[in-house]
Amino acid sequence: MALPTGYTTRNLLRRRAQVAFTALGIALTTAVLCGVLSLRNGFEQLFQPLGADEVAVYLRPGSTSEGQSGIPREAARIIIKERPEILRDSEGRPLAAAECFLALYMEKLEGGLVNAPLRGIEPASLTLHPDPPRLLEGRWPNWDTDEVVVGRPLVNRMKDCALGDTLKLNTTPFKVVGIYEFDNAQGSEIWGPVDRMLEALDRPAYSRVIARMNDGVDYSVINEELEEDPRLSFEISSQSEYLAKQTTGLSGALLGLSVFLTLIMGSAAVIGTMNTMLATVSARNHEIGILLAIGYSRVEIFLSFLLESAQVGLIGGLLGLCLVAPFHGIETGAANFNTFTDISFSFQLSPTIAVTALVLSFGLGLIGGAIPAWVASSRSAVDALRR
Repeated sequence: MALPTGYTTRNLLRRRAQVAFTALGIALTTAVLCGVLSLRNGFEQLFQPLGADEVAVYLRPGSTSEGQSGIPREAARIIIKERPEILRDSEGRPLAAAECFLALYMEKLEGGLVNAPLRGIEPASLTLHPDPPRLLEGRWPNWDTDEVVVGRPLVNRMKDCALGDTLKLNTTPFKVVGIYEFDNAQGSEIWGPVDRMLEALDRPAYSRVIARMNDGVDYSVINEELEEDPRLSFEISSQSEYLAKQTTGLSGALLGLSVFLTLIMGSAAVIGTMNTMLATVSARNHEIGILLAIGYSRVEIFLSFLLESAQVGLIGGLLGLCLVAPFHGIETGAANFNTFTDISFSFQLSPTIAVTALVLSFGLGLIGGAIPAWVASSRSAVDALRR
């Protein structure tokens, strides 16, 4: 005989209140998992659009991030002017820029202090990337003045970041003359002329050189050439490789947090589902006896109750997605453990995360219903009818 699926579905409808409370426990587990994974997804997406192999980063050997790197000014100019792998524009100018990366202790609008990322840039920095930054308000800074532009996410999170405000770097005031948008991790930074920033912060060296490469460059060959040149003690890597290393800290922490919370809350959800289904089995002894008496096998009884529990889990998963979906696209911020600066990103609920959550909720329902289903299938038809 076929599984009594209609019977299990009707029982779910008859026990709506009980099913709703059981599904709620699974829904909260699903919502927490989706929320943390959506944060992780939003953070990782910031480092993907710039990850083009035709853009390269020069750093000091052994540096894991530009914040740890230091490049003497003379050496940076040698790289930009002399290295043959760097692409030139139609006028023969190298598509490369020396940049510095620093942190400024800033106050958030809602209170609290964070390390906001500062980046000193050159005019070429605005044209290097396949998808360049876009100016939303104001203008780009004049390259010989104390002016900055601010990434759009910082305007609503940090003080003194609105158009026309003034930021102080040490004792030097920098006027905010523009708001820009950049679809990557650099979109939540403060940009200004690199030489003016280095002077204001009393820093002697650049942090990196970034450049657009000619087609078909071999980074291993370039690294060998740099090692042989006594003037240039640098390492070069593609920007995609460099950016992949910048997500390991926070991304790993968020993944670990999602696993930990899922194990704790998922265990509670499984126990709740198990208690509900055991109570259901006890209340339906007579019905189980009738099913056995009319010819349903113990395997079919087991699978029908297991399916009922899995349906409860699936309902909880759908409810959990409904709880977390409104947070999609909401911007927040956190400290990037690789650079120790605050970075702005948004919740990004992807189809992959949604499917993962539904599979998890379905699995929690199956696990929670396994023992009650076995108890139901082990009943004797005669004993069940007597009860």
